[in-house]
Amino acid sequence: MVSHIADLLDKPRELELLYRENKAGFQREFDRIYPEISTHPVAQVWYERLNYSPVSPVTSGNYWFLIITCFLAGFLAKLPDFFPIAEEFYYPRNIGFVVFPFLIATFVRQRNTPVRTLSFIGMLIALVCVWINVLPDTASSDTVILACIHVPLLLWSVLGFTFASNHTGLRIEFLRYNGELLVMTGIILIVGGLLTAITLGLFELINLNIQEFYFRYIVIWGLASAPLVGTFLVQNQPQLVDKVSPVIARVFSPLVLITLIAYLTAVLYTGKDPYADRDFLIVFNLLLIGVMAIVFFAVAERSGTRSGRFHLMVLTGIAIAAILVNGIALSAILFRIGEWGITPNRMAVLGGNILILINLFIVALRLLQTLLYQKPVLVVEESIARFLPIYAVWTCVVVFLFPLLFQFR
Repeated sequence: MVSHIADLLDKPRELELLYRENKAGFQREFDRIYPEISTHPVAQVWYERLNYSPVSPVTSGNYWFLIITCFLAGFLAKLPDFFPIAEEFYYPRNIGFVVFPFLIATFVRQRNTPVRTLSFIGMLIALVCVWINVLPDTASSDTVILACIHVPLLLWSVLGFTFASNHTGLRIEFLRYNGELLVMTGIILIVGGLLTAITLGLFELINLNIQEFYFRYIVIWGLASAPLVGTFLVQNQPQLVDKVSPVIARVFSPLVLITLIAYLTAVLYTGKDPYADRDFLIVFNLLLIGVMAIVFFAVAERSGTRSGRFHLMVLTGIAIAAILVNGIALSAILFRIGEWGITPNRMAVLGGNILILINLFIVALRLLQTLLYQKPVLVVEESIARFLPIYAVWTCVVVFLFPLLFQFR
């Protein structure tokens, strides 16, 4: 192979084919003969290609920052164990504050956020924290429950603002980060589950029951730390997920489309009625949110490329199917409002569904334009990125205004 590499420096296509036949062997032999051919421009290009690493060295400060934030996240997750705070009150209202402030701090530190922006972010998080914890302590208040559900979404919006600020182009990067974070966190949790099973099994063999202690402290701390460790790996070891996430997007998109069509067909066959069955309507809305997230993730993973025609067709099919699901859910909500009146829950779901429907229409239209005119997916990305702040505004309405408008009902 050594002589082949030297002979093919002026034949780029043949050199590329030789590399693809045996990448590891090619790099080993290339590194061996590089001092002899280092003056050749093609050899210099190949040297940079084979030895370039996009990952900057991880400093000890980054490791210490990760350790401290993981400890603080675990501490917040266990706060009711250390102080006289009712778990029933603490966790529904504050579960988002266990992780999101530390994810926000990670990107504040990474991006050297200006003091004015940092002050705004800090005051907003403090305002949300105070507001959600001073709301009436009643389990029967729909508006309080809705606020608790939407607080993590609001904190996620703050994370997105920290990540992208007002740069529309970075919003799609934020969606990609979320997809990669889910992949990496899932892997961490799988590995953690295996480690937990092995640890408990080993201690059980010597008749030591550590299950309660392990779950109350080690597992809880691990769950709180998993997104922070996942973010650290995504940011500092991007090669771990750069190839996995696009594959997941490509493989799962057709499966999602098939499943969605099969589910809608089964709904028609079984005669399920979302107009009268409240639980079924809830499942329908969760399905809609999940499908929309998959579309966004798949588009984000195809950023900046000319997607294959089949992949674009699949995404367009998913978007159209999601519009059908949204239409059914939206009509069911309007029917329930007409029959039984306005409630906080119905208004929250109605507003969310209207926003999702508008967004899906825009995304489906852009996908069709990309499919028909063979344009890059940039137009689809922009339609997604520009709509994200609108979701954040609606989340603020539900968290801050709904309890007042409906008088904490």
